[in-house]
Amino acid sequence: MSDFDFIKAALNQPHDSVPIWIMRQAGRYLPEFMAVREKASFMEICRSAELMTDVTLQPIDILGFDAAIMFSDILLPLAPLGVKVSYDSGGPRITPPVRTPDDVTGLKNYIPADEMSYVLIGLKAIKERLNDRVPLIGFCGSPFTLACYLVEGASTWSFLEIKKFIYNYPKDAMVMLGQLAELTGKYLKAQIEAGADAVQLFDSWGGILPPDYYRKFSLPYIKTVFEICKTEGVPRILYLNNSAPYLELLAELDCEVIGIDWRTDLDRAKTILEGKAIQGNLDPQMLFGPPELVQKEATIILDKTADMDSFIFNLGHGILPQTPVDNVKLLVNTVHSFSKPK
Repeated sequence: MSDFDFIKAALNQPHDSVPIWIMRQAGRYLPEFMAVREKASFMEICRSAELMTDVTLQPIDILGFDAAIMFSDILLPLAPLGVKVSYDSGGPRITPPVRTPDDVTGLKNYIPADEMSYVLIGLKAIKERLNDRVPLIGFCGSPFTLACYLVEGASTWSFLEIKKFIYNYPKDAMVMLGQLAELTGKYLKAQIEAGADAVQLFDSWGGILPPDYYRKFSLPYIKTVFEICKTEGVPRILYLNNSAPYLELLAELDCEVIGIDWRTDLDRAKTILEGKAIQGNLDPQMLFGPPELVQKEATIILDKTADMDSFIFNLGHGILPQTPVDNVKLLVNTVHSFSKPK
């Protein structure tokens, strides 16, 4: 059995303290990260094992989180498909976008362990330098979320192009999603083989779909990913933004942990997702409030989950760049000082 409270909570095993980590914990809210960014571009960090390791360990050293998540990006697996992925101040851009059935047939297949070897080398370096202080989480984007970026070609709030694509070309969309599911499943499996103690699948944009369409265009492909990467003792986490309408569907999944956003009622999630660990779900913008509010809202979540051996404290979405670091420290201390009932 693992000695880490994070792994024990993910596997619904008795443990002493509530574990906490937060999405995007290695990033722009930390002055130490921005100091690295002054010397290296985003992609230079993603491709350098040394820099990946440095920024991954920053929130562990500075804030004392109970798990590290490797510094990388969910869009890195797109480039080997034959598209160009670039990053600028306006966010990521994918060219050319996938807009027709012929574009789908033009996507290349590849072996993730080969094309993503620089990520795996970085993951091994992180693991070595962590030296078993905390567990290490690997991750990738869900098939549908990756498809959103492929079809939209950039970040969006309307999701018009991806919806046009799945409504007009449903069979071709399923072919694309099937290809992405095979690749992401093998990519997560390779991360586990490189030393990841847990893996998280980010279905960041699955929540844009009507529930019936989520069942058709996201859920089956998540199942494929988790089937491929299933490894004894290694928790598989699904994070779904806007998770509330889909809880009954998520209960069907063969995975250990469901990450929920701040819109999702914890009591309802506990009932519907019985048997799974739950990860969440403080509103990230709550960290911009006064310290007493941060402490109060964190304690409400802790009280609601005090009877669980299967709760992992997290935010309901990624931490925002301008977040006051002192409030993050207060959040970590509040969780760590909470006493689980005996």
